[in-house]
Amino acid sequence: MKALGRNGLIFGGLLAFCLIGTAAAEPSIAIANAWSRATPGGAGTGAAFFVIENRGANDDTLLGADAEVADSVELHTHIHDSGVMRMRAIERILVPAGGQATLRPGGDHVMLIGLRAPLVEGQTYTLGLTFALAGHVVVPVTVKGIGAR
Repeated sequence: MKALGRNGLIFGGLLAFCLIGTAAAEPSIAIANAWSRATPGGAGTGAAFFVIENRGANDDTLLGADAEVADSVELHTHIHDSGVMRMRAIERILVPAGGQATLRPGGDHVMLIGLRAPLVEGQTYTLGLTFALAGHVVVPVTVKGIGAR
């Protein structure tokens, strides 16, 4: 076997450094405290709440979500309409670079429509989130009590 020589060793070292750096790169989007409220029997809808942290240098956008516990999943917000709080579907939620977006009761949230079974306190289900830059991120969601805040 022929020796690589000085240039071959330098090239090999640089290649290894690049590959290790790529594999160890931390994702730019992190999800914290993902939870839902338990639903009473017969309820057709539920919601998921969490904090999205953008550790990246560029703004990212939450574009949609999916979950096996519901027939469809939408991004929603609450608005004041003639003194009444109403939910509205929205197309995206901006997550600023170096910042976060908080999805919470009474604000932006993920709406679970057509629940396939009630959400039961202590249960965990999987929620998929689709971002413009970060791609598809899967997060476990813990179901808390019906009155959880």
